[in-house]
Amino acid sequence: MTFAEKRKKTLRLMKRNWLLYVFLLPAVLFIVLFKYGPMYGLQIAFQNYSITKGFSGSEWVGLKWFIKFFESPRFWVLLKNTLTLSLYSLVVGFPIPIILALVLNNVKGVKRKKFAQTITYMPHFISTVVLVGMISAFFSPSSGFVNTLLSYLGGSGDTYFMGDPSYFSHMYVWSGVWQEAGWGSIIYMAALAGVDPTLHEAAMIDGANKFKRIIHIDLPTIIPTIIIMLIMRCGSILGVGYEKVFLMQNDMNIAVSEVISTYVYKLGLINRQYSYSTAVGLFNNAINFTLLVIVNKAAKKISGSSLW
Repeated sequence: MTFAEKRKKTLRLMKRNWLLYVFLLPAVLFIVLFKYGPMYGLQIAFQNYSITKGFSGSEWVGLKWFIKFFESPRFWVLLKNTLTLSLYSLVVGFPIPIILALVLNNVKGVKRKKFAQTITYMPHFISTVVLVGMISAFFSPSSGFVNTLLSYLGGSGDTYFMGDPSYFSHMYVWSGVWQEAGWGSIIYMAALAGVDPTLHEAAMIDGANKFKRIIHIDLPTIIPTIIIMLIMRCGSILGVGYEKVFLMQNDMNIAVSEVISTYVYKLGLINRQYSYSTAVGLFNNAINFTLLVIVNKAAKKISGSSLW
């Protein structure tokens, strides 16, 4: 089939299914306007941008802001803090939804299963502001129940967890696990729904217990889904969101809580260093994209599963 024939066939299919393209149009417009459109502003990372002069009138300075960031004494601190939180979240937060999905999939009784799913999903709908407020209240040195419990157990009972740098990463990661584990298990539950029941019946006849059936039937079934999700997580390894980190920051834990995203926020919106903040953000996204490509290629070579 020639290119012209393929083109005619495609046009006929589009004409026949024009209503589907109408429904697709809002999503396409959203992506173009809010995802690709703002990319035009990335040029200010290479300019000494001035609001009064605009994009066309601002002076081009090349890689000046990137070099300034790389030579900054804060560069390695920011990179270390970002990687610490991100890798910690990946190591702890990635396998727990998988384990939770495998456990929920083996809960007997429809009502008990739905109740367990609802309880684990609910924290996802708590806003970041409310979550940080809960953390502050629970771990308060004066009225928090954690310190109250520790005092009953013989501890000091006045530990300021939110101000101690050694506790920051643990509180950030484990509160995130509590909030997102149930929601993250949904996709694995959907994958487990596709397991052929006859495989379990055959395994039970052969004497396999529940644990062996999970290991040899359920887990291999969701391996492709696990790999895809892992690739996506690795593609945002430096993408620690600023909202929760920023809300948990204070003067006492700033040494370990300042990450690239909060640094960009403060540079751009508070200090109005637009070019510098854009350069730092562009560097962050470039690293994430590079890691995404590398991990995707490695996953495709090793397991045959990949995003593309």
